Amino acid sequence: MASPFDGFEVEARLRPAAHGHAFDLERTLSAVVALETRVPEDAFTAATLGVDRIGNGALIGANGLVVTMGYLVMEAEDVALTLGDGERVAAHVLGSDPVTGFGLVQALQPLDVPPLPLGDSRSLRAGSPVIIAGGGGRNHAAAGQVLTRMRFAGYWEYLLEDAIITEPAHPHWSGAALIGAAGELVGVGSLSLQGQSANGVAKPLNMFVPIELLPPILDDLAQGRPAHAPRPWLGVIAQDMGPGVIVVALNPRGPAARAELKPGDVILAVAGVAVSDLAGFYTQLWAQGSAGAVIPLRLRREEDVFDVEVRSLDRAAMLKKPRFN
Repeated sequence: MASPFDGFEVEARLRPAAHGHAFDLERTLSAVVALETRVPEDAFTAATLGVDRIGNGALIGANGLVVTMGYLVMEAEDVALTLGDGERVAAHVLGSDPVTGFGLVQALQPLDVPPLPLGDSRSLRAGSPVIIAGGGGRNHAAAGQVLTRMRFAGYWEYLLEDAIITEPAHPHWSGAALIGAAGELVGVGSLSLQGQSANGVAKPLNMFVPIELLPPILDDLAQGRPAHAPRPWLGVIAQDMGPGVIVVALNPRGPAARAELKPGDVILAVAGVAVSDLAGFYTQLWAQGSAGAVIPLRLRREEDVFDVEVRSLDRAAMLKKPRFN
């Protein structure tokens, strides 16, 4: 069986030094594991996220509690963790949170590695040194730095107020651990983004979700409970259109598709409040109440401007629930 670490090695020149840290580097990196999941072919997210998913997770509890990104474990029926020494351990999904993006899994046997302490990323600024670690030890870790902090709006109806942007880009960023100066977990890898160097050349970057968002919801996720009240979901895939918000695609099972929104529609306002970017659109959308609320939209379609009401849904209600092994 091929190793989930194969092909994700970090260039040797980018790896952290084996010495010179205020913590035991090898011991700390041993808490980062590879994560593989299998999702049923009829799952709601199968078409967009695939049925076979691979990423990373970080052990945060001596009892085998592992934090990762929710899109890796959403609707997963089979979960396997691979430790740095190649040992594979079965796990099951506890839950995922669409607001923060975190996912939580439970190993079904002891992992025999020390968990990572949870830190706080709010002290990180541009230039702060960090280690970006995938499962597999130092060969899969990069000595990096924080490039910036920024508000991030994702096209899948997601908004993160204070995302951490890092460089260099990691080849296996999904669910990777962002490790601070004391060996603590300060973020979890979410996305690969495209930046631009000073001379205009495109360069890949990574976005991390700040770990301090996890403790307030940890107990709920660990118990399989929703960590937040369900937000209204429309099933709109949209992009900023400087200024404006344009519908690029629609989830065919989503409320917006049923209300006959179309790709190319421009969203001008929500409940009478003008919106000029994705962040503003989501802020007004979620301000209308919980899932199920009727969302008044003003749209422009070619030369026509018109109003439409869309009854929202709870996106989580569309998903297959975690199945305990």
